[in-house]
Amino acid sequence: MDREVSNWAVGWTAFAGIMMVISGIWWIISGLVAIASDTFYIVGEEYIFQFDATTWGWIHLLVGILVLVAGFYLFTGAVWARTIGVIIAVLMALIAFAWLPWYPIWAILFIAVSVFIIWALTVHGHDIAEG
Repeated sequence: MDREVSNWAVGWTAFAGIMMVISGIWWIISGLVAIASDTFYIVGEEYIFQFDATTWGWIHLLVGILVLVAGFYLFTGAVWARTIGVIIAVLMALIAFAWLPWYPIWAILFIAVSVFIIWALTVHGHDIAEG
């Protein structure tokens, strides 16, 4: 079955890849800040995910590197890159949710970007390989 490749779909998928690269950089920066300074992020309420700021820093650093690499590989159009991109975006959203009391504005931003990435890769991801 032949169908025409949508330029919009290719654009949305490329934008998702760019957002993954930018999100990876954001996560790396926030992880490095938490590793360098334990007092930068302060939690105000009792919360079930009571990790040390340094632990959150390492989590953010590692996830940031994964998101950054997956974002670059997304431009190859490979199915495995889109699949890994969706899995990592889901992981990124879950970690950001757990990080809400530490830095709520960043966490909400990470969740919103993750949802957009998941949408773009699942709805329009196949068109980037053809475009």
